[in-house]
Amino acid sequence: MENTRTLKDKIFLVLKGLGMGAANKVPGVSGGVVAFVAGFYEEFIYSLRKVNGKAFKLLLNGRFKSFYYYINGRFLGLLFFGMVVSYFSVSKVLDYFIKYYELYIWSVFFGMIVGSIYYINKDFKEWNYKTYTSLALGIIAGLSISFLNPAKENDNLWFVFFCGIISVSGMTLPGFSGSFILMLLGNYVLLLVDSVNALSDTFYELFTGDFSFIQNHQRLRMLQVLAVFTLGSLTGLVTFSHILSYILKHYKNITLSAIIGFIVGSLGVVWPWKKTIYKLTEEGAYSFDSTGTKVVLNYERYIPSLNTETYYAIAFIVLGIAIVLALEYYGQKTSKINE
Repeated sequence: MENTRTLKDKIFLVLKGLGMGAANKVPGVSGGVVAFVAGFYEEFIYSLRKVNGKAFKLLLNGRFKSFYYYINGRFLGLLFFGMVVSYFSVSKVLDYFIKYYELYIWSVFFGMIVGSIYYINKDFKEWNYKTYTSLALGIIAGLSISFLNPAKENDNLWFVFFCGIISVSGMTLPGFSGSFILMLLGNYVLLLVDSVNALSDTFYELFTGDFSFIQNHQRLRMLQVLAVFTLGSLTGLVTFSHILSYILKHYKNITLSAIIGFIVGSLGVVWPWKKTIYKLTEEGAYSFDSTGTKVVLNYERYIPSLNTETYYAIAFIVLGIAIVLALEYYGQKTSKINE
């Protein structure tokens, strides 16, 4: 696979990483869905599964080239490069649009998930009582998570490490939004906004020759939290990939039907028509994060009335579906060329 990738393939792989990174940051949207629809999910899980004892042995013995090829390093490197860039660029733009065009952005995501359900389901033919049961359990689990109330923020490092493990579930399990789970755990703003902004500010200050952050205890604490969260995420990524690889190998049909169920259930999270419930202080004022954005506590969903805004939202849902169908078309075209 490494030797057959063209420059165009590599560029698209970085773009897919950008898509996964942006999707992982939005509560209710799963980066795993991007991987599934864009046609590289199985290679992604397979590559992560290669990060094992043998890989670390190669690394410790100084066989860096063998390690790189063993773990499918170019694939993972380009993909994760796209994700990292996304966290400091695309996701920032996405935050802006969600802030000012919330209904339309959620409508696009809703449409993309509807399109993903079609994409995954159209080729799945193994329906029986086991897969229908798995589908139903997946839907129930997805919907149940959608309507849970979030916990309070907690920066205990052991809990942050646990949050890191859970957060990558959205990358490895399509339909299971790691960022929404972080919101339910109360640490979405802490881990995906405040700590990331702290790192961005630190890089900027280092670039300008300003080392005053060393005396900023709050900044150092945020960087420590981000480091522990990253370590937990890497642990979860490798662990989940091994578990999923085993399950997909031995219980593929049941797993795929459960994934379809999760994705259907996640529609409850990304339902476009919802009233945002913001976090309040004891004095009744809104709570703000470090960027001056109101802290979201949860959502109150409603059925929209028919008006111009609703028609625009429906048009954006159709756009979301079209994006997924375009990705599917590109994936089929690429696979034919490779054959």
